[in-house]
Amino acid sequence: MKWFNRMIVAVLPIFPKSFIWLFSCRYVAGITLKDALSKVETLNREGCRATIDVLGEDIETLEEADRSREESIQVLEAIHSHRLDAGLSVKLTSLGLRIDRDRCFENMRCILQRAKALNVFVRIDMEDATTTDSTLEIYRSLRREFSNAGAVIQSCLKRSETDVHELMKDGIANLRICKGIYNESPEIAFKKRETVRRQYMMLTEMLLRDRCFVGIATHDKKLIDRSLSLIESLQCRKSDYEFQMLLGVTEKMRGVLIDSGHALRVYVPFGRHWYAYSMRRLRENPGMAGHILKNLFIRG
Repeated sequence: MKWFNRMIVAVLPIFPKSFIWLFSCRYVAGITLKDALSKVETLNREGCRATIDVLGEDIETLEEADRSREESIQVLEAIHSHRLDAGLSVKLTSLGLRIDRDRCFENMRCILQRAKALNVFVRIDMEDATTTDSTLEIYRSLRREFSNAGAVIQSCLKRSETDVHELMKDGIANLRICKGIYNESPEIAFKKRETVRRQYMMLTEMLLRDRCFVGIATHDKKLIDRSLSLIESLQCRKSDYEFQMLLGVTEKMRGVLIDSGHALRVYVPFGRHWYAYSMRRLRENPGMAGHILKNLFIRG
């Protein structure tokens, strides 16, 4: 089936965006902030927390970076005014990381200043490995001033154990742990699924043992089950962790975790750049395309 899924992804660009939206609408809240707020309100009623992301990483001009900053601040204002149980996720490339690092830093600082005033948490997302050093350096600098900030670590990267150790040592380890979806070189990334899983659990255990907050971001049932066993054996407090999932993915498992009393946060992306985001996710995970196509036929 892998070849079939890859074939679907390869031919998708020839179809109109309206067709691609059939693949995307389950995983993207919509185009407008209003769409995202409506989705978050629904998730909150279901017992889920949320994190909102304005799509549009890897912008090309500083004007776009400034616009992205203002869009993020609008999200913060809306979260506060609507009294939502939600935070904000930000990719530094959307704030100009690849163009002007100093401008990116100031844009991120402006976002965190407003978030702090509104008591909203902001998660600085991790991107491909070319940005890891810069992202963690900016996080380190800003975390000293803003306790309402967190970062992300990818368990597929060989460097991640060292990164987590250093962040824990500095007392700034509020982290989301994910496998990582970028296609990285075998020189810097583990390629075997079970190796990535082992490092995932090692990083999660390091953080939980040290009472650092960890966002357990996975749809992998094996990792969820192992994490639940670890949480029980360490007698973790509810405030030490939460599970995190993408919008529209493994919704049944999401409900099981919530019904069992575990906090769960859903990633809610929205924005005019939904097409680029959707195509990137489908290229990175061809199995998603086959799964969606099957669901379309089943629902039809």
